[in-house]
Parts: sequence; C-alpha cells; structure tokens
Amino acid sequence: MKYGIVLMFCATKTFLILDTVVAFVSVPMGIQSNDSPYRFREVQVSSSLKMVSSITAEDIISKDTKTPILAPQTFAGMVERRLIEKFEGEDISRVIQSWRLLEYDYEHRETIRNGVDQLATSYVPGLTTTCFWETEKLKWCKYLEKNYNTIRDEFKNAIGDMDKLAEQGNNIWAGALSEDASAYGVGWSTLVLMDRGVWDQTNVALFPKTSKIVKDSGVPVVELFFASMEPDSKINMHSDFTNFVLTSHLAIDIPYSGSNKCRLTVGDETREWINGKVSLFDTSIMHDAVNEADKTRYILMMRVWHPDLTESDRKALQYLYDCLEIPDLASPDPGSRFMAEQRANLMHEFPQVKTKKKSSKKKTKGNAKGFGK
Repeated sequence: MKYGIVLMFCATKTFLILDTVVAFVSVPMGIQSNDSPYRFREVQVSSSLKMVSSITAEDIISKDTKTPILAPQTFAGMVERRLIEKFEGEDISRVIQSWRLLEYDYEHRETIRNGVDQLATSYVPGLTTTCFWETEKLKWCKYLEKNYNTIRDEFKNAIGDMDKLAEQGNNIWAGALSEDASAYGVGWSTLVLMDRGVWDQTNVALFPKTSKIVKDSGVPVVELFFASMEPDSKINMHSDFTNFVLTSHLAIDIPYSGSNKCRLTVGDETREWINGKVSLFDTSIMHDAVNEADKTRYILMMRVWHPDLTESDRKALQYLYDCLEIPDLASPDPGSRFMAEQRANLMHEFPQVKTKKKSSKKKTKGNAKGFGK
C-alpha cells in the first residue's frame, strides 16, 4: 500500500509510500522509525499524468466503485472490500478511487497555473485546489485566535524548562530521521499532540489547555503538533503529497511579528506569519518557508480535512488510517474485526487529563499518593 496520505505532517511518517499497501500519512518531517514498513521516494514535478502499468488514472477512476477490483488476497484488496461493505449506501466513490490509485502507484502531477504545481501520491479526485484559503468565515479559526493567549502562555511555560519537557514528553522536538526528508532542512522539528486522528496521551497531558481548545473549536483536525524553525533557516521547496488534507498554522511565537522575516510561500503566493493569526493552505502544492530572524519561530500546526470532503468521505478516509494502524480492521474474520474495532474506538477517545487542584484540607493517610481513588 502506498497511501502516503500526507495528512499533514503526520508526525510519524512523511512522503511515505508502502511497498504493498497504501499508506495515508501526512507526516511532519518524515519522522520514521527504523522498523517502519514505509520507504521514501523522490519525485520531480512534471506536467504529464503518469501511466499506471498498462492503464491510466482515468481507467481506474471510471471503474465501478461498488464492486471490488483489487486482488482479494492482498491487504489493499481486503481494505477495499471492507470499505465497500462498511459504507454501503453512502457515496464514498472518490475515496475508493483514491485507494485504488494509490495501490496502482499513481502520482498526480498538475500545473494549476504558472508557478503553481501540485504533486500528490495520495490523491482524491475532484477537490478544489487553492494556494491559500480565506479563514475569516471559519468558526474554528476564530475560536483558535480568540484563545491564542491561553495557548501561547501554556506553550511558553512548557518550553521554559526544555529538560523537564524532554523527560516527561514523548518524542519531543523530533526532526527528520532520513536524508530523503532533507527538503525540510535541519532546523525544523515537531512536538506531536495528535497523529492521524489519535491523541498522544503523554503529550496532551503536558498541554491540556491547548488540546482541549483545539477539540472544542470544532476544527476537522487529523494531525496536531507544535513546530519549531530555527533562526536563519529555511524549508526547501517540496510537496506533502496529499491533497485531501489542508495545513493550518496558528502562529504562536513569531520573531519580530509583522516585519516579514518569517514567511511561507505556497505556489506563487507568499504570506508572513503573524502572532495569533490562523492561516490555511494546500501543501500538496509545492511550497517553502524561511525564517530570517535571529530567534526560533514556533507555530501550532494542524492537518485538517479538505472542505470539499463529505462527512462520509472523512469517515472513510479515517477508516483507512485506522486500517494502517490496526490491520485486523480489514480482516475477513468477524471476531478479529470486532476486537480491532473496539481497539480503534478506544484509540480515538480524547485523553482524560487529570489537573491538580489546590485544597485547604489536609491529606489523610488513606489518600496518600492517590491510593484508593
């Protein structure tokens, strides 16, 4: 499977393409473990559609989406069959098409206009392609901006003691672990709160206010993490390879905000980060970034479902992510599938974060260290 869903920088895999299965991932920096089944592949933007074996992308898209066409003994084939069964009666045809395109090794390359090139290996047909999306009418953007001070203060308080943060957190400030992810540059790293719809319980406990604000905002988030960019550094031109998720930034701490020292270019449009403001853009379009300041730039980064996706589309895409995490979700055995579904349900629950409360009452021996609670 090769569903490199670059669902935003998935905080665990980037530019990833499975050898036998589609790997939907939006990775923040191609963070990848040594035992990962994914491999990286370099790609160059061209104006032509890639031929998939002896058939074209149009051939695959034209196939009936109510009848499986992938080899049933393969993982991709089992997932396809389960998709069709699970979402019977709902229109998820373009998600099924996307899965098939990925399995057939399709890479969507399109020049939207001069200077705006799209490259997506995880591609849902028919979605709007725009460099930057306007955020003024999006309620979740306004909610995040309204709560900016709370998010900023919690973040600054946490990074005030980096040693403690690294000791208590999970994979704090991880960077690229592969030369194939070198497009990002050496000065870019992440602190993950959510990866492909799954909250990181350890890190959420360190940022409970931020996590709850994002949850309460209603943002259709798939991945969530803080990202840092070192002084006088740049992120080279690249694609995140997935068109069905957009990328959003809440600017947390921008050096000399408003002075145009920290900028993001998507296609032929360039904008600067402004403290407290949310931006939304399509990172399947070739893009780059620069920090010309003498201080580190910090943002809260989100991968969000593309606005054109229906609720059924989103559920089907999340199901694909879940299958990559829990393969038994596609098992032909009902018992194995049931157990996998229970695990998936638990996996998506928002962590119950305990907060310390001050009390004037004296602790009793029975309550020492929470015993008996």
